[in-house]
Amino acid sequence: MKKMFFLAFFAICGLGTANAQDGGNQTSKGNWVIEANTGAKTTGNTMFSLVSSNGTTTWSLGFDGGYFISDNFAIKGGLGYADLGLLDGLNYKIGAEYYLNGTFPVSVDFTRDSMTEMNWLGLQAGYAWFLSDHVSVKPALRYNLGLDDQDGLFQAVIGFALYF
Repeated sequence: MKKMFFLAFFAICGLGTANAQDGGNQTSKGNWVIEANTGAKTTGNTMFSLVSSNGTTTWSLGFDGGYFISDNFAIKGGLGYADLGLLDGLNYKIGAEYYLNGTFPVSVDFTRDSMTEMNWLGLQAGYAWFLSDHVSVKPALRYNLGLDDQDGLFQAVIGFALYF
């Protein structure tokens, strides 16, 4: 089973690299990116989430956007809204993202959760699988380092990005 998983993983990575054209024009200086992420709402991230447990439903939605100030390097920001039942509020983040070889995005950002007034330093690395010249799917792992004496935590996210 492990062999089949790794074989499928490497096949997908190979297809993504072939479609990416080594970064192509998507991550060139002067381009824009808009991204929506999915994941568990845990740190004030600007992503889509929906969780229902014990009769309580919590949700969040948000988007990130960025501008490539040089080839493969974007300055990004994000805005989101979350409803956690008893708490609701805005979340925002600001940071930077660099695409190694045009296909491996690594990012660092500062995230602020207005509901809990907590701050996070986000570190993220993933893979941009370009489905076309303007669309990518970006699975990634993210570590949120708590800046206010809270514990850090890992997340797995899937992003969907539009480049223009």
